[in-house]
Amino acid sequence: MSDHIHTGDEHGELGDAEYAEFMELAAQEGFDAEEVESELAAAGHGPLPVLAVVGRPNVGKSTLVNRIIGRREAVVEDRPGVTRDRVTYEAEWAGRRFKVVDTGGWEQDVLGIDASVAAQAEYAIDAADAVVFVVDATVGATDTDEAVVKLLRRAGKPVVLCANKVDGPSGEADAAMLWSLGLGEPFPVSALHGRGTGDMLDEVLKALPDAPAQTFGQTVGGPRRVALIGRPNVGKSSLLNKVAGEERVVVNELAGTTRDPVDELIELGGKTWKFVDTAGIRKRVHLQEGADYYASLRTAAAVEKAEVAVVLIDASENISVQDQRIITMAVEAGRAMVIAYNKWDNLDEERRYYLEREIETELQQVAWAPRVNVSARTGRHMEKLVPAIETALAGWETRVPTGRLNAFLGELVAAHPHPIRGGKQPRILFGTQAGTKPPRFVLFASGFLEAGYRRFVERRLREEFGFEGTPIHISVRVREKRSRKK
Repeated sequence: MSDHIHTGDEHGELGDAEYAEFMELAAQEGFDAEEVESELAAAGHGPLPVLAVVGRPNVGKSTLVNRIIGRREAVVEDRPGVTRDRVTYEAEWAGRRFKVVDTGGWEQDVLGIDASVAAQAEYAIDAADAVVFVVDATVGATDTDEAVVKLLRRAGKPVVLCANKVDGPSGEADAAMLWSLGLGEPFPVSALHGRGTGDMLDEVLKALPDAPAQTFGQTVGGPRRVALIGRPNVGKSSLLNKVAGEERVVVNELAGTTRDPVDELIELGGKTWKFVDTAGIRKRVHLQEGADYYASLRTAAAVEKAEVAVVLIDASENISVQDQRIITMAVEAGRAMVIAYNKWDNLDEERRYYLEREIETELQQVAWAPRVNVSARTGRHMEKLVPAIETALAGWETRVPTGRLNAFLGELVAAHPHPIRGGKQPRILFGTQAGTKPPRFVLFASGFLEAGYRRFVERRLREEFGFEGTPIHISVRVREKRSRKK
């Protein structure tokens, strides 16, 4: 037997000795070994593979996404153009977890219906490890469907063909007609009623890799991946051109200037970085919501491909709801993060004062993210960008040994016990860090820990161990009562 450190697939990032010690601790406290195993596996999973759901409007994509994630979260409405803040969801099937990118909804004539369906599909396929292509079996393959098939062939990603709206045996013949698309077996499904979705998801699991294709910069000397994200017109393309030292990206006021996210290898601070540019979706007033939706789709695609997100905010304007949504997207994706306030050279004293107040109130939840004040136009403070990115990546990869963590938790619980609720006082019994990128902690407790106390624990973890520039995930497993008398 080799004595290597197990990663992700067996027991998180705990080495053999640390794992044995931890399981002994769990047994002493009365936790079931299998429960502890599953909790560690879930927390130590690392980045999840990504499944994109694509297809033309009104074929039932959002209904299918709701069926896959097991809750009604994606907006389903007959009227196209229903806005959503989120396009990425977590799902689980047969004990395996993955992310789903939903591309339902936006076929307003942004670029003409066929082109806009293709644009959506492109962003989603770009982020995905596998694709579910949804076709309405009652209508059959249309020209738009054929156009998406061409895209899928070009991308070379594994595809599962979903023949939707097959509500009974009579529709099976309609589904069989879709063999003609040349994508292999069509799976007859009724997303609305759940018929056939299990067989389709079994096929999806075969198509999805156990872990995402990207090695996350672990290859020797492989460039780290940086996503430049931010709302339209904050200066993402200008920033990329400035750090690259040349005009690599078209900077233009028109919508859709940068259709495909551009991956650029750039020398910065003596290192090569891979910048994923997401700039270029601009707002035209009558397309405002549509452009926002496309922008969120492409942001999701870029963030999924990156290790660190540099969020660009226009310092000369008020921090908007859209800025906050983009930050939330990066946090929920579990990426390291740097916040860059652009157009800093345009600010007068009064604006600077109000901006600081806004940051305190609106962005309090990401106070841990390194901040740089830059000007993409003049190049001011660009040299501060690389140290900030390196700090965030270091925090993202930090791991605290189990022994040290439990000594810290013991002191914390003794000095600041959880408030008494209903005559009981829940206690953190012990814990471990089961994963990194981002840091994931599993705490085992004698009772339910309130959200406020969890936030307090997170704050103290940051004070003690750093974790600058990274979100932290904390899951709590409560000890079940052992006496289950009938």
